[in-house]
Amino acid sequence: MTTEEAQQPPKPINRYPGYSPRFWHGMRVFQWWRLLASNGFRVAPSRLHIAIGVSIFCPFNDLLVAIQALMYGKKIAEAKVAEDPIFILGHWRSGTTLLHELMVVDPRFASPSTYQCFGASHFLVSEWAFVRFGNFLIPNKRPMDEMDAGWMLPQEDEFALMNLGAPTPYLRIAFPRSPPPALEFLDMKSIDAGALQSWRDKLSWFIRALTVRHPNKRLIMKSPPHTGRVEELLRLYPKAKFIHLTRDPRKLFYSTVRLWSSLDEVQGLQRPLPTKDLREYVWNCFTRMYEAFEAQRGSIPAGQLIEMRYEDLVAAPFESIRKIYEQLDLGGFDAVKELLNKRLANHANYRTNNHPIDAETEKEILKRWHGYAERYGYLKGPSNLVV
Repeated sequence: MTTEEAQQPPKPINRYPGYSPRFWHGMRVFQWWRLLASNGFRVAPSRLHIAIGVSIFCPFNDLLVAIQALMYGKKIAEAKVAEDPIFILGHWRSGTTLLHELMVVDPRFASPSTYQCFGASHFLVSEWAFVRFGNFLIPNKRPMDEMDAGWMLPQEDEFALMNLGAPTPYLRIAFPRSPPPALEFLDMKSIDAGALQSWRDKLSWFIRALTVRHPNKRLIMKSPPHTGRVEELLRLYPKAKFIHLTRDPRKLFYSTVRLWSSLDEVQGLQRPLPTKDLREYVWNCFTRMYEAFEAQRGSIPAGQLIEMRYEDLVAAPFESIRKIYEQLDLGGFDAVKELLNKRLANHANYRTNNHPIDAETEKEILKRWHGYAERYGYLKGPSNLVV
């Protein structure tokens, strides 16, 4: 593969059939119009029907929010989180989704589902209807890697924060050609005190709402941006436990470019970002997030963090999960052995795609992300990229 070929935007593996929900369909009216206004209403003509569809849908969110407030407002406000959550950390495409799905086979655990993140502000009253009658709206596979998708599969709570109105870098998915928003929420630096408190309030509200939905279960939360938020998460949940996944940065880079390119193509209200700019966005987000993580990791109390390489998780998933249970003192592993083996059987036929990495890009990756590659043992290895 030539350098020019390697820099071409990857083609999406599959598209959402027909008109289907976008990640921001769960916004309330004022949040949706604020998003449009902050981006100058620069919707591409070919995506105008999406913007119209969301505009029509958002008032229903407001109605559902009012209904949920009447039925569950007091319960959510008074909900007590049984145990502080387990947070899965790691850069995009580092295996966090796989680990998330394997961990929640344990019936003692729960996690936010795709629908609960989509309808974050009203899922307690609306989930049953969408899950029962709306399966046709969501694809069977994720567009970037052909892993299973569905309303009830575990999902990143960052999408819930977005739909609750919290500032998040994920807002760029809607307007990929606008300046990247909320990058300060990747390292939690230089944030106005009011905005920071609002972010805390929305995350804790969502976790209480999940607790109402899943009483007496420990929550497993997964969101790559949480990697640079360790101190904030500990401030809210001092006994939280963390699982940090790493992966060969040469593989992370191309796979993450593919991720954003796919999401821009199927989710964006504008044409996808040019590959050169998208690559720069990936460089910068990684650096910002991991500088924060390395600065904050020392604040995690002993026994509350385990680190694991993606390569080890894939090579020996059963033993990797056992190790997590033992080091984080989660207990009860014997009770989930059979469930875990059954879940692993579903992944047995999954294969990633192999593409060679060009020498120029490999050199740049190892230069820009040298600290990560050195700390986690990725400075050496074959240049046979899996994207």
